[in-house]
Amino acid sequence: MVFNSLAFMAFFIVVLALHAMPFGWTTKKVNLLIASYLFYAAWNPPFVILLWISTLVDWFAAQKLVHAERPLVRRAWMLLSVVANLGMLGYFKYGHFLLDNFSALMADIGAHYTPPAWDIVLPVGISFYTFATLSYTLDVYLRRALPARKFLDYALFVTFFPHLVAGPIMRPTELVPQFEQPRRASRRQLQYGLVLMTLGLFQKVVLADSFLAKAVDPVYNGSQALGALDAWIGTLAFSGQIFCDFAGYSTIAIGVAMCLGFAMPDNFRFPYAAIGFSDFWRRWHITLSSWLRDYLYIPLGGNRHGPARTYAALMGTMLLGGLWHGASWTFVAWGGLHGLYLSAERLLRAHFAGYRPGPVALGALGLLTWMLVNVTWVFFRAHSFGKAWSVLRGMAGANAAATPILPTMLVTSTLLIVAGIVTAHWVMRRRTLESMLHGVPAAPLAAAIGVMAFLVVIAQGNGSAFIYFQF
Repeated sequence: MVFNSLAFMAFFIVVLALHAMPFGWTTKKVNLLIASYLFYAAWNPPFVILLWISTLVDWFAAQKLVHAERPLVRRAWMLLSVVANLGMLGYFKYGHFLLDNFSALMADIGAHYTPPAWDIVLPVGISFYTFATLSYTLDVYLRRALPARKFLDYALFVTFFPHLVAGPIMRPTELVPQFEQPRRASRRQLQYGLVLMTLGLFQKVVLADSFLAKAVDPVYNGSQALGALDAWIGTLAFSGQIFCDFAGYSTIAIGVAMCLGFAMPDNFRFPYAAIGFSDFWRRWHITLSSWLRDYLYIPLGGNRHGPARTYAALMGTMLLGGLWHGASWTFVAWGGLHGLYLSAERLLRAHFAGYRPGPVALGALGLLTWMLVNVTWVFFRAHSFGKAWSVLRGMAGANAAATPILPTMLVTSTLLIVAGIVTAHWVMRRRTLESMLHGVPAAPLAAAIGVMAFLVVIAQGNGSAFIYFQF
C-alpha cells in the first residue's frame, strides 16, 4: 500500500476514525498496531514475520542488557540483536549481490562457478526498520537510553505505519515516549497534517511522476549516445525527481503522523541550497545522516584520532551509506564520491580557516555544491557503470554527433520545474516550512492547497511507487 493510492486514502480514513473513537488508550494503540501490520502486509503478507522476529529479538535482547552485569554477557546480547537484524538484511538485500561478485571473482582466478538462481523477493522497507530497531538495542547497550516499559509501545514503534517502509528513520527515544500517554490531534494539528499530506502528494504525483520522470527515463533507460543537453536535462530532472519523490514521502509521513497526534522529525531541509557537502548532509535525509554519524562515523573514530583516521572514517561511513541504498557498485560509487567531497571540504576548511566568504562567494559555493551533487546522482540513477559513463560523457560534451532525444517542450518544462525547486530551496534556506505556512494568509494558502489537491487528483493515474521503497 502506497501513500499515493486510493487504497491508502480509504485505509487512512478508517484509521483516523478509529483513533477518534472514545476507546481506551491501550485499545487505540492496539488498533494502530493492527493497522500497521495490515499496511505492511498489503505488499507481501509473509514478510510480516520478519517484523515479528526483529521486534521479539530486540525486545528480549534489550531487557537482558539492562539486567546483565558482566560486560561479556551484555556484549553477547547486543551481538545477538546486531547479527539477527543485519543477518536478515544481508540475506534478503545483499545475498544475490554477494553471489554474483563471488562468481565474478572465481572467474577472474580461472575457476568456474555458477551461482544458484536467486528468486528471493526484497522485503519493502527492510533497510529502514532494520536501522530503527538496531538503534534501540545499541542505545540500551551504550546506556544512552532505557528500554521501553511496555512491549506494546515498542512493537508499535517498530511497525508504526507512517515511518515503517521509507522513514524518517525514527529513534525509540523519539517515538516510544509518545505512546505512553494518550494522544489525539488538535484541530490545528489535523489541519497542518492534511496540508503536509497534500504538499507531499503534489511533490510526488505531480512533479516527480507526471513531469520530471518523463525527462529522466528516456535518458537513463535508453541505449543511444547522449548529447550534452539531453544528458544534463535528464540528470537535472532526476535531481528534482529524487528530491520530490523522497521528500514528498517524508512530508506525507510526517503529516499522517500529525493527523494522529504524533510528531516525527523533519527529514529534509531544502538541501539544494546547501553550501558545502557537510551542509548538504545536514539537510538531505537527515535521519539517515544522523544515524550514520552516531552509529558508524563516531564508532569508527570520528574526528578524535587525527586527520588520517577522520578521513578514513568519513570514507568508510559514506561507502557503507552508499551500499545501504542498494546492492550495487554504482551505489558504492555514489557514496564514495560523497566521501571524497566531504574529505576535500574538510581539508579545504582547515587550509582556509580564516576565510569568510561574502554573498557572491557563498552563492558560487552553493552552485558548485549543487552541480557536484548532480554528478553523484548519475551513479545513483544509472543501472550500470557503462550507463553512468555514457551519461557523464554526454554531460562533458563528448558525444557531439548525438541525436537529440528529448522534445523542446519537455526540456523547457524540466528546466522551469528544477529552477523553481532550487529557487524555493534558497528562499527557504534559513526558514522552516511551518514558519512559512504560518506566515501566509489563510485565503491564499487555502487556494494554493486546493490547486495542489486538484492537480494530484487529475494526475493520480500517472503515480508510481516511491523510489526509496527499493531500499
